[in-house]
Amino acid sequence: MGWKETYNKKLVSISDAVKVVKSGDFICTPGGPCAAYDLVAEVAKRYEELENVTVSSALMMRPMPHFEAKYQGHIGHLALFLGPLERIFMPQGNIKVNSCSFSNFDDLITQELKPDVLFMVCSEPDEWGYMSFGPGGASVNYSILKTARDVVVQVNKKIPYTFGTHAHIHVDQATCICEQDYDVPVLPNIPITDVEKQIASHIVERIPDGATVQLGFGGIANAVGFFLENKKNLGVHTEMLTDSMMDLTKKGVINGAFKQYYPGKITYGFGVGSKELYEFMHRNPMLESMPIHFINDINNIAMNDNFISINNALTVDLTGQVCSESIGFNMFSSTGGQLDFVRGAHRSKGGKSFIALNSMSVGKSGPINRITSTLQPGTVVTTPRSDVQYVVTEYGIADLWLKSIEDRARAMIGIAHPDFRESLEKEAIEAGLISKKVTVVKK
Repeated sequence: MGWKETYNKKLVSISDAVKVVKSGDFICTPGGPCAAYDLVAEVAKRYEELENVTVSSALMMRPMPHFEAKYQGHIGHLALFLGPLERIFMPQGNIKVNSCSFSNFDDLITQELKPDVLFMVCSEPDEWGYMSFGPGGASVNYSILKTARDVVVQVNKKIPYTFGTHAHIHVDQATCICEQDYDVPVLPNIPITDVEKQIASHIVERIPDGATVQLGFGGIANAVGFFLENKKNLGVHTEMLTDSMMDLTKKGVINGAFKQYYPGKITYGFGVGSKELYEFMHRNPMLESMPIHFINDINNIAMNDNFISINNALTVDLTGQVCSESIGFNMFSSTGGQLDFVRGAHRSKGGKSFIALNSMSVGKSGPINRITSTLQPGTVVTTPRSDVQYVVTEYGIADLWLKSIEDRARAMIGIAHPDFRESLEKEAIEAGLISKKVTVVKK
C-alpha cells in the first residue's frame, strides 16, 4: 500500500483524532506557531471525562481553554518556556513552569516527561509522503517521537515546508491524521526604541565581518539584527529564526560563508515572526532546522569561529549575576538557551558573549533600576557571574570577564543609569563589594 492510501486510511476528524487521549496522559505539542491549538482545544471539550492529563508546550501564541482554573485536576499545563500568554493565566493556578536549559531538552523529554501523546501540525505531504514540521522546526518533535504512544498529525495547507535534520514525519509514523487549515500565528515586530538602538550600537561595533551570530528573544536582540546591514559574510546559528535575520539574508549580509558548522546554512531550532518570514522559510535550501539540543550544544556552537551571542536580561547585580527569568519569585520567562550560548561563545575562537538590558525601566511606582547591588529574594540566576563576559546598557559596555569583584562592581556602576550610580556606589561600599576611595593629601 502506497503512502497516499495509508494517508486516506488514517484520515479522521479532529474530534475523533483526540480520542487517543485518556486520563493520566502526558501530551506534548511543539510551541509557537506550530503548537496544535485546534487539537488541544478539542481535548479541552472532554475535560469533565478526563483526569490528570497534562499538556506541555512553549511560548504559546493563542490562549487555550485549559489555562483557566476550572480545568484543574482534569487538564493542566506545563510551560517549557513561559511566554506572555502563559504569564497572564498563571495566577489562575493551572500552569506550571519547567526550568531546563534547551541543551538538555532531549533528556528532559525522554527521561523525565516521557510523553504519551504527540500533537503536531504539519505541512501537506511531499511526493514521498513526508510532512514538514514547518516553522516550529525540528526543535522538540524528534525527542517526543522517541516515547510517544500515539502521534496525531493535523495537516494545515498553510504551513510552510521547511528543510532540516529530523524535521519531517512520514505518513506511516502517524497514529491518525486530520485536516484543518488556519493562518499561522504571527509575532508582530515591536517598534525599536531609542534606548534599544543605543544599546545595539555598542554591540554592533564589536561584531567583526564573517562572524556567526545568535540573537536572543526580545527588543534589544531584534534591534541588533536590524543594525547589522553594513557587515559582510555573517553566519547564523540560533534557537529562533526572526524577521531581522530574514532581512539581512535577503540583503546579502548573511551568507554563512565563514561558518564552520554547516557552512552556507542558517542553522536554527524554530522560526517565529511575520507572514513574510514563514514565506521565506518555505522550501528554502539555505535554512537547516535542527533539534534544539543540537542547536544549543556547546560544542556545536563553538565550532564556529568569532561566534557572537546576544541575549537579554531583566536584572544584573553588581557582581554580574544575570537574571532573565523572574522578578523576585514571580516567573516572567524561562531558562531557555542563554547559558548554552554564553558558554558556547566562550569556547569559540574569537567568540564574544553579550548580555544586554535597559539600565532603567518604569513601573507603577516610578523608575526601576535594573542594575542592582543585590538580587531581591526569589530572583533566578540564569547565567552565573563566572560565565559573564560583556554586559551592555545604553551607557556602554562593562567587561566582566575574569575580573575581580571590585572591578566588576565599578564597571557595572559605570553603565548604570546616572540617577542611580551614587546610591549604587554607597550600597557597594556598605556591602564590602568595593573599597571606599581614600584621597591621599601630599604634605
